[in-house]
Amino acid sequence: MVTNTQLKRGAAFATICCVLFLVGCQEEQVQQAQPKAPTKVDVVTIKAESIEVKESGSGRVTASKTAEIRPQVSGILQKRLFTEGSTVKEGDALYQIDPAVYQAALASAEADLAVAKANAVSLKEQAERFSRLVKQSAVSKQEAANAVSSWKQAQAQILAAEAAVKAAQINLDYTKITAPISGIIGRSTVTEGALVSAAQTTALATIRQITPLYVDMQRPVTAVLKMKRKSTAQEIPVSLVLEDGYPYDEQGRLEFSEVSVDETTGTVNARARFENSQGLLLPGMYVRATIITEKISDAILAPQKGITHQPDGSTVALVVNPDGVVVTQKVEVGDAIGDQWLIKSGLKPGDKVIVGGLQKVKAGNKAEAIEQDRLTTTPGSGTQSQD
Repeated sequence: MVTNTQLKRGAAFATICCVLFLVGCQEEQVQQAQPKAPTKVDVVTIKAESIEVKESGSGRVTASKTAEIRPQVSGILQKRLFTEGSTVKEGDALYQIDPAVYQAALASAEADLAVAKANAVSLKEQAERFSRLVKQSAVSKQEAANAVSSWKQAQAQILAAEAAVKAAQINLDYTKITAPISGIIGRSTVTEGALVSAAQTTALATIRQITPLYVDMQRPVTAVLKMKRKSTAQEIPVSLVLEDGYPYDEQGRLEFSEVSVDETTGTVNARARFENSQGLLLPGMYVRATIITEKISDAILAPQKGITHQPDGSTVALVVNPDGVVVTQKVEVGDAIGDQWLIKSGLKPGDKVIVGGLQKVKAGNKAEAIEQDRLTTTPGSGTQSQD
């Protein structure tokens, strides 16, 4: 039999349970009524900026002119008149071949010329005398004609003798070998006392002109076509970094007239001209060349880690709009500029692109934008490697 005490205890327990239930419901309602706090995400605000789109790659320095020094007459080499590795100027004497034989040949040719001239004087006088005598019938017309013919032959012999003198003088001049161009002269392949020949295939030395000189580079055909289409200037600047890592002070220019396509590789042999006024660049050096392919005054750049490529091939960015809501923005990207994309369409200045916390939000979520510094790419420039 249930006592009054037990009834009172049961009623109290039931009351407590009801109270606890009601309190729990109220707390749940309070929690449901409170909005979810926005998710914090890192963003970069898009800005329009002026940039130079650059492409870099390796290149080799080549001389603008190269001259192999060979003898044009044969003989014994008497003297070497230059220091190996020095700078020579056009017309400087480099070697002296023994001139004795050629001096004698010149003297002989000059003597033959003197004989021819003297003979011509005598034959001229004879032709003039016969022309008078034929009028008096003292000589026949044939004899007079023969005298004139002999005089004309003597004149031709003078011309031949003069040509022989000129040839002998040229050969004598060739015994002094001079520099055909200005530049750096390399090692001599012969020593004094050696016999050299006009028909030899081995060069005595080589001169390379280094002011100006060229840097030859391999570039994709598409890169060169883009440069030609987008460049409004006649000259496209080229800068260099030397093998020791230091930048070269002077700026060169790309010469489109020197562009040719390598049929075996499908790449373009591009050539840049540098004045090299200080003579620091030398033929054969390896350099890193950077070409400014395009200048954009209002470029839109977005960090690459804020751009996502979708399975369907589209490209999107998550953007926090002015209401603090995450929206999906389709974008069209162009060239990669360092660690950023050049945006063709889809983003505008002021857009806040999410670059951190992408996995925590999706379109429609509320987000708190935490502004981040621009990434490592230096504003105003961008470099693409073409190696």
